[in-house]
Amino acid sequence: MTARRPEITPDGMVVAPGPSRKNGMDRFIDSIEWIAAFFVGIVALNTFLAVFMRKFFAVTIPDYYNFGQFLLGILIFWGIAATSYRGNHITVDLVWANATPKYQRWIDVFATLVLLFVVTVQTYTLFDKVISTRAEGIVTMDLQVPIWPFFLVSWIGDVAAVLLIAVRTWRLVFHSDHLHDPHIKTAE
Repeated sequence: MTARRPEITPDGMVVAPGPSRKNGMDRFIDSIEWIAAFFVGIVALNTFLAVFMRKFFAVTIPDYYNFGQFLLGILIFWGIAATSYRGNHITVDLVWANATPKYQRWIDVFATLVLLFVVTVQTYTLFDKVISTRAEGIVTMDLQVPIWPFFLVSWIGDVAAVLLIAVRTWRLVFHSDHLHDPHIKTAE
C-alpha cells in the first residue's frame, strides 16, 4: 500500500488526505509486526535486567539465560514473519535491479514461491520439535519450567510467516498494487 499524497483542488487548495482504510488482511499484517516488535522488547528487557541485577546486586536471575535463548528463538521466527511479507529487508540483486519491471515481477514471484516452500517445510519440522519436546518433558535447569510452550510460540510465528508469504505471493500475482514494497529504481 503506498502512502497517500495530498490532493490539489481545481482552485489550487491543497487538501490533506484522509486516513487510509485498511482491510482485514492489512490489519493482520500490522498485528504480526507488532507482535514481533513486542518480542524485541521482551528480549531486550530480559538482557537488561540480567545485566543490571548481576552488575549492581550480584544476583543472577534463575534461568535468565535459557529464557533469553528461547525468547530469541521466538523473536527470530516472528521476525521472519514480519520481514517476509514486506520484502524490504536487505537484499542485493544485480540481476533484478537491471531487469525490466515485467521481469522483476517474475523474479519476485519465483523468489517468493521458493521462500514459501522453504518456510513451509521449516514450519512442519518445527511442529515436530514442539510435539517431541512436549512428549519428552524437557524443562529448564533452575525453575523446571517446561520449554515446549516457547517452541509452540515460535511455531505460531512460523505459521504466521507462511500465511504472510502466501498473501504476498497472492498479491504479487493478482494484486501487485496492494503490496507495501518501496519503489526501487533499477540500476543505472
